[in-house]
Amino acid sequence: MLLTREQLQERLFALHRASLELVKDVSLETLLERIASVACEQAHAHYAALGVLDDKGELFKFVSVGMTDSQIKRIPHPPKGDGLIGELIGAEYPLRVPVISDHPRSAGFPAHHPKMTSFLGVPIRAGDKQLGQIYLTEKKDASEFNADDEMIIQMLAAYAATAIQNAMLYEQMKERDLALTRRNVDMALLNGIASALTSSLELDEILNKTLGLVVNYMKVEAGEIFLLEEDKTTLRMVLHRGQAAEAFWTSNTFHVGEGYPGIVARTRQPMVGMHLANDTNFLRDAVVQAGFQQIACVPLLAGDNLMGVMSVATREIEPFDERSVQLLTAVGAWAGLSIENARLHTNARRLAVLEERNRIGMDLHDGIIQSIYGVGLALEGVQHILSEDPRSAKDRIQHAIDGLNQAIRDIRAYILDLRPRQLDNEGLLNGIKRLIAEYRANTFSEISLTEPDLDLKDLPHTHALALFHICQESLANAAKHAKAKNVQVAVWATAERALLEIRDDGAGFDLDKMQTSIGHGLANMQTRAHAVGGDLDLSSAPGDGTTVLVWVPRAVRQPNS
Repeated sequence: MLLTREQLQERLFALHRASLELVKDVSLETLLERIASVACEQAHAHYAALGVLDDKGELFKFVSVGMTDSQIKRIPHPPKGDGLIGELIGAEYPLRVPVISDHPRSAGFPAHHPKMTSFLGVPIRAGDKQLGQIYLTEKKDASEFNADDEMIIQMLAAYAATAIQNAMLYEQMKERDLALTRRNVDMALLNGIASALTSSLELDEILNKTLGLVVNYMKVEAGEIFLLEEDKTTLRMVLHRGQAAEAFWTSNTFHVGEGYPGIVARTRQPMVGMHLANDTNFLRDAVVQAGFQQIACVPLLAGDNLMGVMSVATREIEPFDERSVQLLTAVGAWAGLSIENARLHTNARRLAVLEERNRIGMDLHDGIIQSIYGVGLALEGVQHILSEDPRSAKDRIQHAIDGLNQAIRDIRAYILDLRPRQLDNEGLLNGIKRLIAEYRANTFSEISLTEPDLDLKDLPHTHALALFHICQESLANAAKHAKAKNVQVAVWATAERALLEIRDDGAGFDLDKMQTSIGHGLANMQTRAHAVGGDLDLSSAPGDGTTVLVWVPRAVRQPNS
């Protein structure tokens, strides 16, 4: 039965009002339900549904109206796109059928599906692209849907196309915004790791910072780092963070190619295990028994060189996503480079020690020993003139004595530099007083000490030890290199810092030409100060002496402070 003009006009007005509400909704799920409800109202149908197609033209969202939740749960599966739904996919025109079962494409209904006879399907199109379809079944006031119903639903489909496009664009924007936010968070983590790793050349500190940041960021229960040993075939666990440490330490070595760490070391590619209990490559039963479900392993690479393997493990069942694995891989690259730099730095320090020892040996051979040999030759000459010219012989003997005394001072200066010192439990001031007493006895130079007004007994032992060793190295330099005649040592304190100054009147040197990487212990002094959160300032000029000023905090530096 066709509508009267007044009825049609009333339905058009109602459709217009409904369409205005549609464009306000930007949530795709809610919008689809709203479109289906409007279609049901406008066509007087018992049931309505709306399907949305993906980029491949396949049904990926399906929303229905008219059935209860319990009815929907009893149906074995959602629509697959067969039957009349499949007929409508890709179609340009509506499909109106009085009896569904009479249509040649009818595929029937699954079990527990409500009885449906009449059908009206209208494609939702935007230009040449079909976005989805509106399905209506069971006309309430007639045996089938009519041409007026078809026209009204076609108009609704046009409105729906715009609303669906807007909702999809909004969801895409939200996804992009979320992806950008995640990327910024990831970049912040990588930047933090890069800053942390580049601020240190100590291997233990690098490993702890790397694993700690990764475990906290990924919110996993455990993490570990294996390093490749010198034989290039053995991976040994050097660090574990998190829970169930005893389970992980039961298997702390792997050969390259063995287990997850070994496979990652051999392939140099990330590896993710999501069901460890059933994974034959995972060779650590104790970890599985501790409840861990997943593990992600990445190589620690420095260019083409493998440094080791880092793993994170969790008891959660939600799998590691691609973004997390990519982030771990990036962290692995940073950590690998930092590990290689730390090892190179350690080797450089060892080489510096060897070079310093060789230089001292050369100095002893070419300087002190040659001087003593020269004194011996001079004394031999004295034998020939002793009876002929006693005055000249006496002068030469005095000159030989002076030469021997100078050789003794030089030898004592080297002994002062090479003899190992320990602070023990005597306290910083008593330790410095002992160094000063040894310096005065071995060099015959003038040296003074200015003591602090504040008590330094509460100074942490690590900080006191750093100041003690810096004082030792400074005095050795003053004796051996500067040939200082006067040295002043001053210790003082503020509420937050302990300070030490060593000032000498020796030869000095040009700071611009000085290579602090080797020799004179200057690099060691700076490293000691920085290791406890302090700093060192050096001032010197040729012929104008040297001043070493160092400070350390009065309290132990807290992590991340």
